[in-house]
Order: sequence, then structure tokens, then C-alpha cells
Amino acid sequence: RPFVGPAGKLLDKCLHEASIDRKKVYVTNTVKHFRWEPRGKLRIHKKPSMKEIHACRPWLDAELEAVRPEIIVCLGAVAAQSLLGSAFKITQTHGEVQEVKGMPPIIATLHPSAILRARTDEDRERDTKIFLDDLRRVADLLKNNSIASN
Repeated sequence: RPFVGPAGKLLDKCLHEASIDRKKVYVTNTVKHFRWEPRGKLRIHKKPSMKEIHACRPWLDAELEAVRPEIIVCLGAVAAQSLLGSAFKITQTHGEVQEVKGMPPIIATLHPSAILRARTDEDRERDTKIFLDDLRRVADLLKNNSIASN
């Protein structure tokens, strides 16, 4: 299950603060398997290659077809690049509606685990604010049914 650890708790908290009902959100991983490295008792996920991202795309497409979301929110670079291309940079265009032919509108934002790994408390606070602002934009778009016009 995706987002069940500390990153999941942060996601749940921020969804609640953005007035998005977690029970109405479908959460999945764009890559269905993870390379990892041991760090003490932890297994730390390693960033997947574009080859691995492309290999998992049929499963993601099948999920999108079954769920038919109104909007897609990509959490982190891997998710965003899997749908928007390898040149997509979250730091430059997070929170902006992206259009891809044949897909619902897409908004990319920070990954909760990236927020948790920020080096300083100040960085974590800044990144959490960015994350919340982006989620609030999603909530506003859904609430105002203005997805198609953005």
C-alpha cells in the first residue's frame, strides 16, 4: 500500500488541512516495484530509472482508465516525469495545471518524503507550505469545477 509510513501521515495531515477527503482520493505508485538499499533496519527506496518508469506505465494507464480521475496530482518528480516527461521540473512548475492529450488535468507537487528529508526545519516548513498551497489549489479546482477551464 502506498503512503502508509511517515510520508503517508504527512500526506493525510496535509490533505485534511487542504479540505480534501482522503477517502475520495485514489493513491497509487507510478512504479510498481522499488529498488532499495539497506540503511540499518530500514529499506530506503532508490530512484527508478526511466526504463523502469516506462515498463510500469501500462499498469498506471490501466488504473487511470478504471478510476477515471477528475484530476491527477503527481507527488514528486518520478510521478510527474512518468506522465509529463523526463524534462519536467517540479521546482519550476509545481502547482500549475498541466495538459496532456487524453488525460485529465495534472498538477505536480512535492513528494511528502522529500519534505521529511529536508535538511533544516526552515526547509521543511517552506516545503510543507508549498505542498499545502498546491493541494489547496487542487481542492479549489475540484470545488469550483474549474478544472477544464484551467
